[in-house]
Amino acid sequence: MSPSPTPPRSVIVFGAGSWGTALAATLHERGLEVQFWGRDAALMQEICISRRNHRYLPTLHLPEGIRICRHLAELGPAEVILLAVPSGGLRAALEGIALTGLHQSARAVVSCTKGIELSTGRRMSELLAEILPGPQPAVLTGPNHAEEVAQRLATAAVIASADAATAISLQSAFTLPWFRTYTSDDIVGAEWAGAMKNPYAIAAGIALGLKLGDNAIAALVTRALAEMARMVVTMGGRAETCQGLAGVGDLIATCYSEHSRNHRVGKLLGEGMSLPEIIASTRMVAEGVPNTASLYQAARQHGVRTPLLDEIYAVLHQGKPAREAMRALLSRDPRPEADPLPSVPMG
Repeated sequence: MSPSPTPPRSVIVFGAGSWGTALAATLHERGLEVQFWGRDAALMQEICISRRNHRYLPTLHLPEGIRICRHLAELGPAEVILLAVPSGGLRAALEGIALTGLHQSARAVVSCTKGIELSTGRRMSELLAEILPGPQPAVLTGPNHAEEVAQRLATAAVIASADAATAISLQSAFTLPWFRTYTSDDIVGAEWAGAMKNPYAIAAGIALGLKLGDNAIAALVTRALAEMARMVVTMGGRAETCQGLAGVGDLIATCYSEHSRNHRVGKLLGEGMSLPEIIASTRMVAEGVPNTASLYQAARQHGVRTPLLDEIYAVLHQGKPAREAMRALLSRDPRPEADPLPSVPMG
């Protein structure tokens, strides 16, 4: 029997939003040496003094053992590099890290970002492998609201990596009495599912804002899962991944939770606010807005039928009224509920 992979002892958390802040505290509690960096030097200075991220996660106190860095040059080597930045800024963040050479001594680089790059259609882990060659790429995903992780509420997640040893090693870093982690080798399915749930959360929020009722929202979420599975399988992932934490688990959490930024955006759209007004009113990034464009583009390119995604795209990027989009979904031609998933050539 081969020995178990060695658990990591140190990590750099890049990204000082709510998720990065919560993960820095979680990994410190697990016993890792944690360095924490965000691109806003003034914010990092404030966090260093107060030990709280008043801008994004004010309820969480960061222990003194977490090393908070204002500048990239202050960072030292670590075994794991963890990225918790918005998808639109991931490439720039990775390019900055590449210039430091920090990745050359890392064992793994982990994306906690759910999205598809608009300009290239690439998954986040593909950007990791391209820009930071050497460490094994992995993904942390699942129904994980930062606000609840900060409160140490029961949480489950998935570590996905094509390398089993990397997944198992990282699993040990994310295993606490209140934080349970599973492993998966379907990194493709995990990333596509994680990206797709964001637009569907906007749709669920729209339905809530329009006061369409629980029946409509349940139907919307169910059909979203079917649409997600079609896309995941077409892109080379496995359908069963959509039935797990990376798929239906994350979909449920983000479509129903008050913590979901995407759900909030949809609710405000349903209540009559315009998208520019909503974006101007919050510091938080709702990944579903740019992700909808990326996913819509990918669906068209690969011939995936996505009627729900199409209507969300029309609302967000073509100015279609939210009520009209919901009406269009209900008035489509009748069809069977189930249809065969696309086959993917082997090899």
